[in-house]
Amino acid sequence: MDNDKFKYIKLSYQLFAEVDGERQMLEETPSDHPFWMITGFNLTIPLFEKNVEGLATGDLFDFIIPKEDAYGEYVEDRLTEMDKRQFMPNGKLDEKLVYVGAVIPLKNEQGDFFNGQVVEIGDKHVTIDLNHPLAGLDLQFKGQIIESRPATSKEVEQMIVMLSKGCGGCGGGGCDDGCGGCGDGGCGDGCGGCGGR
Repeated sequence: MDNDKFKYIKLSYQLFAEVDGERQMLEETPSDHPFWMITGFNLTIPLFEKNVEGLATGDLFDFIIPKEDAYGEYVEDRLTEMDKRQFMPNGKLDEKLVYVGAVIPLKNEQGDFFNGQVVEIGDKHVTIDLNHPLAGLDLQFKGQIIESRPATSKEVEQMIVMLSKGCGGCGGGGCDDGCGGCGDGGCGDGCGGCGGR
């Protein structure tokens, strides 16, 4: 296997964006719990990978990914109302799982899984935002490369195995079993900042 195109990169970063006219830090991955990735698997925002793949261990970075190259514009039509009964399997809404601000896993008719954020709970409907949480934002990443080197054959093979099992949806994977990614061990919405898709 030709590993020349695969690099193992470990980094810490802070993610900033302008929200409601104010610059805010939206996410932080510290050096003691870093994000890691293996390049060449198309698991991160392409410009995220492009900006870090040429850097060496110890290098600092500070770059902006425009919204059109990140998660696109915020689309109002991606707000949808769902029958509240769908969230009441026992006849009662589980308020520990479904509340305003909660990110919940959903499944479409084709069997595809995706996340949506609860924005309103009414008497009969739950309003879900299907936009990515970072849609509509220009993303500024500031951080440091902790490690950058060619990936080993074993690391590449392990990544392929993990991807074949459905891991890798955010950043470099972000699952608890070590497939990398966002550093917080969770796939899904919370990984958006680290270049996750």
